[in-house]
Parts: sequence; structure tokens; C-alpha cells
Amino acid sequence: MSMAKVMDFIYRGAMRPLLFRLDAERVHDRALRLAEWASGSPVVDRLSQGIFASSYSRLELNVAGLRFRHPLGLAAGFDKNGRAVPFWASLGFSHVEIGSISADPSLGNPKPRLFRIPLDEGIVVNYGLPNDGAAAVAQRLARIEPPVPLGINIVNTNRGFGAVCEPEDVIIGDYVRSIRALQGLASYLVLNLSCPNTPDGRSFISQVGRLRRLLNAVEREGIVKPLFLKVAPFPDEEAMDDFLDAACSTSYVSGFAINLPPGKPAGLRTPPERLKTMPGAVSGKPAEALINRTLATLYRRIDPRRYRLIAAGGVFCAEDAYRKIRLGASLVQLLTGMIYRGPGIAREICTGLEALLERDGFRNVEEALGVDVRRPPLPAEDHAAPDRGTQA
Repeated sequence: MSMAKVMDFIYRGAMRPLLFRLDAERVHDRALRLAEWASGSPVVDRLSQGIFASSYSRLELNVAGLRFRHPLGLAAGFDKNGRAVPFWASLGFSHVEIGSISADPSLGNPKPRLFRIPLDEGIVVNYGLPNDGAAAVAQRLARIEPPVPLGINIVNTNRGFGAVCEPEDVIIGDYVRSIRALQGLASYLVLNLSCPNTPDGRSFISQVGRLRRLLNAVEREGIVKPLFLKVAPFPDEEAMDDFLDAACSTSYVSGFAINLPPGKPAGLRTPPERLKTMPGAVSGKPAEALINRTLATLYRRIDPRRYRLIAAGGVFCAEDAYRKIRLGASLVQLLTGMIYRGPGIAREICTGLEALLERDGFRNVEEALGVDVRRPPLPAEDHAAPDRGTQA
């Protein structure tokens, strides 16, 4: 048995049962401290060159002009402030996305705000975007050289529940200030337009005019890095089309990412009386089905030659990641899966992905991209509207 498999066995059999008895946020904070220490120690080199080092020739791909060793990355939300980027890369992730980060520091929502629901293989998240602010994160990132592409997820500052609702121009200015401070340190940027735990974030793009004004302001600031727009699953296809009409009117948007849906889905096995004590959105397996449906619908509505999609939600094994790739996701991210499966999950999934591609006769991951939802060519007499984004 390889050392990586031994570590996974120890985590799942011994460490996880113990850790799951402790407060979720406390464990998360301790894990971040350990990862931050490891990022500045020889531990990272050992992991990178030994236990989790692997190459995957079938999985290499280019997205928005960036090269990725494989599609699997660490999602935003685990390392909100970019404290341990080298360590996450050493675990085998092809890219690391940090944040969400706002222009000003934020304490987020009151504790407790992170809960586990093991019966559903999920977590309930009500953090409310706590982060150190763009200036502090920029200073931290300036001291490192990320070994893999680094995504920086940007959001409007959460002033806390009960705070006065800010005017539109202030919210837009908040995004622009963060871009100004952070884009020079990023491989790509993500504008989080739909945080499920802050009312302003959730509703900001409900009006298409607001989104257009935000994108115009971002364009005036000058975007020099690939930029993705992150949104929650849409209430209906009309809302998705309105969003895409606005987003695809720009020349600099590289693609889209799908956020958690707000609230809790039906059918959870966790007792309702327990769920009532857990405010927030649910990540992990309960979010998988809705995100996958949104992913497939979104892929059908974009020009895949122009835009790329990033998707997370319920990725625990190679089959989960492969399903998202076949539904149109160029990059697949995880967070909850690592909490349940352990630090060897990236290597495990990538090894499985190579086997799945070989099984299905694909020479590389690009050939499998969107294969389950690709549209057949339109007949000559079909006068449907052209794909969005073809003008770029």
C-alpha cells in the first residue's frame, strides 16, 4: 500500500471520527494554522516531490490561456485569506482558489456558523464572508510564488446583519477596489455575485441593469487577467438568459462558476429539528444534483469555444468529477470532499479520472468535455438565435 493510501486510511478510520466530535470551525482554524506552518517548511517539498507527486498526461488542459496539470482544484472558502497556498498545491491540486475577499475586512456572521451533517455527507455554511480585506491579503500573497494557478475570489464587503444597505455605486466600488489591489497577484479572478449567506450578495444581480453597470465599471478599471463570474443556480431559464445577455455583452469575461444555492434542499436525512439550529447553505452531496443541472443548462447556452465553466458541489470521487466534466465543467473544484475523504483526495480522483477517460476511449480530458450535453448541429431551416459569445 502506498504512503498516500496509508494516510487516507488513517484519516478516514481514526482522525475523522475524532475531529468530527469537535466544533467544526475550531477544527477548520487549526487545520489552516497547520497548513500555514507547513507552507513555510520542508514538509511542502516532501509532499510535492513524494507522497502526492503524480503526472496525468490525459488530464492536462488549457483554460483561459492558463495551463492546468489536471482539472481538479481547491474551491474558495477553505482558505479565505491565502494563508497556505503552497501547502494546498503540494496535496496535488492543479489550482487553488482563495477567498472570498472583500475590499474591507469583515468579521462575517456570528458564531456558530459552520456545521457538519454526516448523514448527508455535507456541511452547512453560514460564515458570511469573514476575511482580512484585500490590502492585507495582497501583502500576504506578495511574499509567495504560487506553484500552481491561483484564483482570487472577490466579493462585496459584508458589513454584518443589521447594517445599512449600501448604495449601488458603493457596492460596485467595493468590487473595483479589490480588483485593483489583487489582480496583479492572481492567475485568474472570480467575481462572487451570489454569496448565499449575505442578503446584498445574493440579490445584487437580480436586476440585469446592476450587473451591466458592475461589468462596465470593471472594464473601465482594466482587466488583465482571466475573469469568471460566479452565480448561484438560477430560479428559471429566463433568469439565466437575462444574466447571460448582460455577461456576454463584454469582451473580457472568460467564463462562469456555479455557487451554492441558498438555504437547504429537500430530502435531507439529518433530522429537521437539528437542521433548525444550523443557519446557512448546504455544501457537499446535497448540493450536487442542482448544481449539475445548472451546469448542464448553462453549458447548452454558452459558446464553449469562447467560455469555460467551473463547478464544485458534491465531488467526493473520480466519478463525481467525471460527471461534471461530461456536463461541461472545464475545471472541477472541491472543499467538502476533502473534509470527508482526507488530504489524498486530489491524487485519488485524478488517478480515477485517467482510468475513466481510458475506459471510454477519450485520448484527453478535452474530448470528454460536455459530451453528455453537446447540442447537435442545427438544421438549415432552424433560425434560432446564435450562441452567445461568438462575437468575441
